[in-house]
Amino acid sequence: MISSVDTDNVIQRAQALSNAGQIAQAIDLVRSAIEDRQNDGKLWHMLGILHRTDQDSAAALVALEKALTYQSENPVLHHAVARVSMEAGLPAVDKFDKARSFAPNDGSIILGRSAAQLAAGQFDEAIADLELILASNPLWLEGHELLSEARWSSGDKDGLTKSFVEALQSNRQNGSLWAKCLDALFKADRFADAAEMVGEARKALGDSRGLMMYDAICASELGETEKANRLFASLAPITEIALAVRHMRHLLRTGHIDLAARLGESFIQDSEAHQIWPYLSLAWRALDDPRWKWLDEQDGLVQIYDLQDQIDLAGLAQCLRSIHVAKEDMIGQSVRGGTQTDGPLFARIDPEIRKLRSVIQSTVRTHVAGLPVVDPSHPVLRHRSDSISFSGSWSVRLTGKGFHTSHLHPMGWFSSAFYVNLPDEANMGPPPAGWLALGAPPPELNLDLSSVRRIEPKPGRLVIFPSIMWHGTIPFDEGERLSVAFDVATPPTPGHSV
Repeated sequence: MISSVDTDNVIQRAQALSNAGQIAQAIDLVRSAIEDRQNDGKLWHMLGILHRTDQDSAAALVALEKALTYQSENPVLHHAVARVSMEAGLPAVDKFDKARSFAPNDGSIILGRSAAQLAAGQFDEAIADLELILASNPLWLEGHELLSEARWSSGDKDGLTKSFVEALQSNRQNGSLWAKCLDALFKADRFADAAEMVGEARKALGDSRGLMMYDAICASELGETEKANRLFASLAPITEIALAVRHMRHLLRTGHIDLAARLGESFIQDSEAHQIWPYLSLAWRALDDPRWKWLDEQDGLVQIYDLQDQIDLAGLAQCLRSIHVAKEDMIGQSVRGGTQTDGPLFARIDPEIRKLRSVIQSTVRTHVAGLPVVDPSHPVLRHRSDSISFSGSWSVRLTGKGFHTSHLHPMGWFSSAFYVNLPDEANMGPPPAGWLALGAPPPELNLDLSSVRRIEPKPGRLVIFPSIMWHGTIPFDEGERLSVAFDVATPPTPGHSV
C-alpha cells in the first residue's frame, strides 16, 4: 500500500520528469503507482495533468473524471475538467459553471468560462458577461485583456481599449491599468494612440522609466527619429531584452545596421536571446556578414514534406471550417483578411485532427533526425530530442486578398505551414500569389532585403522551418486558403536530467 508521503513523492518525481521533457516516462510512473492505489484521487489528478501536457485530451478527461469520484468538491479538479473539455472541442460552459459553484471568485475559472463561450462562437454573451463582472471589479486586469481581445475578434476594433479607459476614469493612479491598456494598443500596432495615452499616463503617474520605454518605442514606430534617438539614449544602459529588441528595430530602420548588430551580439548569451536572433539575422544579411547563412541557411533547417496520401484533406477541411468562429483576425497575430483559431488545435479529440497530429509528429521526428550536427552555439541546432511536443497549434483561414505579415515565433523551436485547401490556379492569381515567403523582413524596418526563399503551397504539403526565421505570405486574388500551423516546443536544455 502506498502512503500519502509516497503519493507526494511520486507526484514530485512525475512533475520533474515532465519538466525535463520526459512526459511518457512520467505517465508510466503515475500509472504504475495507480495500480497499487486505485482510489488515490491525487494520483488520478496528476495523471490527468500529464495527459493534458501531452495534449491527449481524451485520456486526460478519463483520469480527471476518475479523480472527481474521490474528490467531488475539489474546485481545482472541476476547473481542470472544464478546461480540458474546452481544449478537446467539447461543450464546456456548463462545466465551468460547475467549477465556479465551488469557487465563485476564482478569476481563472471566470476567464475559462468566457474562453469557452468564445470557442462556441458566443461572442456577444462572453462580452456581456465580462462587462458585467468588470463593472464591479474594474481592476481585474486579465478580464480587461480578454474583453479587449474578444471585442477585436468580434469585429469591434474601436472597442479595443474601451474597458481600460472606463476603469482608468476612477483609477488613474493604477500603473498596471495604464500598462495593460498600452500593451493592447501595441498589439494592434496603434502607436499614435499609444503615444497619446503615454502623455495621459504621465499626467496621472508622473515620469518613469517604464513610460519612457513606451514613449521611445512609439516614437520609433511612428518615424519620429530624433525623439526616439534621444529617448533610447536616456534609457541606456539597456538591460531589458524586450527593450533591446525594440532598440534594434529602431537602429535597423534608421540605417545604423552595424550598431544594431553589435547590440544584438551583446545579448546572444542571454536566456531570452531567442527574441534577438531574428533581428541579428537581418543585421548580418544587410552587412553581408556570412554568419547569417550559418544561422538560417544550413541544409536541413528548412524542409518540405508532401503528406497528401496520409491525410483525408476533405474531411480535415470540413472539420477545421467548423471551428473558425471568429469574425475578424486575432489581435497581435499575423493574419490579415482571415481568421485564426484559438486554443491548442492538437488537443482536440476530432478524429481528423488526431490523425493529422500523429502524422505531423512522425514527420517532425524525421525532420529532427535529418538536421545537421549539434552545434552548441547555434540557437536551433544546439537542441536535439526524440520526444516531440507542441507549444502551440492552430488553423488559419484566409480569404481573397488575405495574407500573413512577415513575422516569427521566437518561443518555438521549429514552426510550420500545412496546407489543407487552396484556391485553384485561376483564383489564386499568378505565381507567387499565396506563396510562403521566408526571410523577408517586416516592411516597416525599411531594409533593402527580399525573401531568401519562396515556397509554393500545395494541398497536403508541410513546410517546417526554424521558429526564429522571418516568414509571411504573399496575398492571393480570391477563394479560400486553409492551413494548419504549429510550433514544436524547444527541448529542455541538454544535460538536464532528473
